[in-house]
Amino acid sequence: MEQFRNIGIIGRLGSSQVLETVRRLKRFLLDRHLHVVLEESIAEVVPGHNLQTASRRILGEICDLVIVVGGDGSMLGAARALAWSKVPVLGINRGSLGFLTDIRPDDLEAKVGEVLDGQYSVENRFLLEAEVRRNGDSIGEGDALNDVVLHPGKSTRMIEFELHIDGQFVCSQKADGLIIATPTGSTAYALSAGGPIMHPKLDAIVIVPMYPHTLSSRPIVVDGNSELKIVVSPNMQIYPQVSCDGQNHFTCAPGDTVTIKKKPQKLHLIHPLDHNYYEVCRTKLGWGSRLGGGD
Repeated sequence: MEQFRNIGIIGRLGSSQVLETVRRLKRFLLDRHLHVVLEESIAEVVPGHNLQTASRRILGEICDLVIVVGGDGSMLGAARALAWSKVPVLGINRGSLGFLTDIRPDDLEAKVGEVLDGQYSVENRFLLEAEVRRNGDSIGEGDALNDVVLHPGKSTRMIEFELHIDGQFVCSQKADGLIIATPTGSTAYALSAGGPIMHPKLDAIVIVPMYPHTLSSRPIVVDGNSELKIVVSPNMQIYPQVSCDGQNHFTCAPGDTVTIKKKPQKLHLIHPLDHNYYEVCRTKLGWGSRLGGGD
């Protein structure tokens, strides 16, 4: 397994728990005589660190491994910034769920130590790229590890749109919106809207309508290499929004088209060897334990 010598650290701002964990992680890595680089924003709130600092983009160029301290939202932002560089990413959970940041703070030294000793597995998670076009011109684009969502923004009115997959017309629909999710995002917003849970190894995309104005509309799973096109009805009077991972937003006008497809670069997500996806689901989603009360 690859040996990591240059370690980047990204931390979520505004949390004293994150800062405490970042300091612990820094000390642990320095005690192992590794070169540690702090992401610029977290470095500003860690006084006296005496370490090299860099932007997220530069972290992707100079580091062998990037460790994200925070919740799944922090990992989503890091994934979009780092996927192009192919640098592997490891997550320490300081959020509420932890589907992507799976090392508990109490296990920091033990689990990070295992990874540094070469005891880890790598999952390749694909991202989506979305582009909004108006009259043939691009007006906005963004990437998403979880999902791309068409929604009405501040309006309470339904959106009318057409859906095309690989150039074939699928349906026209009135709904509160549409969620296009990766397997990674299938346990996020898409799950709340009634979509299926998809194992991260699947090469597939799920399309989940949000409160459609018909009883026959259901989620549909398509090949991961499909190209999806959403055409916003030119007859609408509202301006819906497109959100990527709920963090980047673009405003659409009636008649705009939104094209969504797999991004060529993938996120290389590192897990300790004892990582178990089904255990994560069981813990985070409240699935039942074994019969008889066993673990």
